[in-house]
Amino acid sequence: MTTNPDDATAGSTDDGEFEEYADLGATTENAMDIAETSMDRVRRIVPDETLADRIRQKSVHATGDPEFQHLVRFSGATDDDDEPVVAGARAVLDEQPIVTDITMVKAGITGRGHDCPVRKAIGNGAELAAETGMTRTAASVLELDKEGVYDGAIAVVGNAPTAALALADCIEDGTRPAVVVATPVGFVKAAESRKRLRAVADEHGVPAITNVGRRGGSGLAAGLTNELVHVASDYRNGEVDLPE
Repeated sequence: MTTNPDDATAGSTDDGEFEEYADLGATTENAMDIAETSMDRVRRIVPDETLADRIRQKSVHATGDPEFQHLVRFSGATDDDDEPVVAGARAVLDEQPIVTDITMVKAGITGRGHDCPVRKAIGNGAELAAETGMTRTAASVLELDKEGVYDGAIAVVGNAPTAALALADCIEDGTRPAVVVATPVGFVKAAESRKRLRAVADEHGVPAITNVGRRGGSGLAAGLTNELVHVASDYRNGEVDLPE
């Protein structure tokens, strides 16, 4: 096997040339400067007046697309777009579980600013999937719902339309998450699954954050969920109000 000489140094910090890139995690000064500069630019193109605007801003930040702000939808018991953000932030403050559909979304949930247990649905419901032929993610959601996991939880779907459809069925059958964040991506059933979730959320008064169209994905779902955490942190610090 031929070794590229560049590979030997690309991750090294022995010579100061690469030290600047050694750790661009959110804890470094460099990374925080980059993140804040990025968000400052987002705020120039997305309104910054309401809690819902923070979700719109995060959607633009996560996708790199200024137009994505117009694709975000808020559902629930009222016509107030802030309702799902408030519900999500309060669930974070109450340390309710964050339940994702797949591992990738779970990996994107921040570990700071909250004490919520974070778990994934995938990996449950294997027998149900084998018996019925439904997708593993749909079976996983239904299996966890039998255990009451989704009641009061922050339910997050970033990848699988069938997981969103299964979650909609659960809500229709009486399950009541604190908030739903659903941005499954794709050309098959993705837009339809989010449309069904919105309809069910509005009918049963479940706060939900979704988007329209084919786009979405795990990174977006994690980013929007993390913004709920950030809103909760800002409330703790006295920087925002959360209506009762």
